[in-house]
Amino acid sequence: MTLPAAALPFGLRDVNIKPYTNATLTTLGTGIDLPYGRTFGFAETEDFEELRGDDKLIAIRGKGSGVDWELEAGGLAFAPMAAIYGGTVTETGTTPSKKRSWVKKTTDARPYFRVEGQAISDSGGDVHCILDRCRATDDMEGELSDGSFWLTGGGGRALPSLQTGREDTVYEFVFNETATAIS
Repeated sequence: MTLPAAALPFGLRDVNIKPYTNATLTTLGTGIDLPYGRTFGFAETEDFEELRGDDKLIAIRGKGSGVDWELEAGGLAFAPMAAIYGGTVTETGTTPSKKRSWVKKTTDARPYFRVEGQAISDSGGDVHCILDRCRATDDMEGELSDGSFWLTGGGGRALPSLQTGREDTVYEFVFNETATAIS
């Protein structure tokens, strides 16, 4: 089968968060599934500087690409939320009195992480969107309301990768002929 020239992604099959494990942001940890992912949105962005003189625009220079991203999921899973917003997840007690807590302190910095989203394709394959070096810059949001499920959402910026072999990569789309789970 020939790989089609264009992918037609449909829906959101999976979203995975991978925290960086070292200070140089080059080593990724184990992937953490964002359960019940509803949306994974992104838009390329770049700041520009203008050179003006003699009452006219002479040149425009970009300062480097970035990506604004948004995630929304159903429910509240502590592990991916801590990977996005920082804090510590602990589990205490024994059955039937176990307790899991996510605690965020004012001294907990928001970490960098990588996001990979997967959509199915009408050709039988799938499309993966990978954003490197993400950091949450929006407020963590959630709402408890009568007759509604809890939805968790937030957003931020993705910056170019520092990983060897991926230097300066801001985002990557991968079209797989055969659907491939997020590694």
